[in-house]
Amino acid sequence: MSDIKLNFINKSNDINTASVVIFQKNVATDFDALTVPWKVLTNCHKNEKHPLTYSQKTQLVCSDSSGNKTTKLDADKGQQFEVTQHNTTTSLQLASIKNTTTSEEGIVVTNHLSKGAIHAQLLRNGRLVGFRNSIRPHQKAVFKFQPKLYIAAISGIEEGSVINSPTLEGISTELPLEGITSADIVMTGGGTGATATPFNFSMENVVKKTRVQLETNP
Repeated sequence: MSDIKLNFINKSNDINTASVVIFQKNVATDFDALTVPWKVLTNCHKNEKHPLTYSQKTQLVCSDSSGNKTTKLDADKGQQFEVTQHNTTTSLQLASIKNTTTSEEGIVVTNHLSKGAIHAQLLRNGRLVGFRNSIRPHQKAVFKFQPKLYIAAISGIEEGSVINSPTLEGISTELPLEGITSADIVMTGGGTGATATPFNFSMENVVKKTRVQLETNP
């Protein structure tokens, strides 16, 4: 799967260089209402650009209650993983037995430790895009992301921090990525005084996959 090339362009009237938060939503039904910023753009002044690469591949890493981390593994939708312990080593591996009751569109990780909770993190381009903490023995977490990004202008947010999803409702814009290879993300609006308007985000110069690309790289 090819990376998607994105280019953020600030065409707003903002003079305070508002932070721009880009994130995804885990649509798995068992996930609580917490969101983590995938990328936070700061100090991007008017008419400046910030290139972004959206990898369609993700990686999974887990840690135990003692802070020991597993090896990072490539994780694709439909794959199921398990955390087990051999002697004193906690390891992450593809599940030996597939759970047919779980949606094939999600990435599943199950805690098979005899005791102790685990924490799971999903990474895209090496940055945290989703997480689930305190997965108890015999419990699982599901990561399911649609090919979409969400973007909003929010102050005081850092990459890797946690945001309550209701905070983002009504102020974020959906950016569909299905079937494209590149696009500009343009921010407009802003300003001060009576002429100020809300920030607006739109996609421009969208380049879609060719038929050959769709056939070889769906």
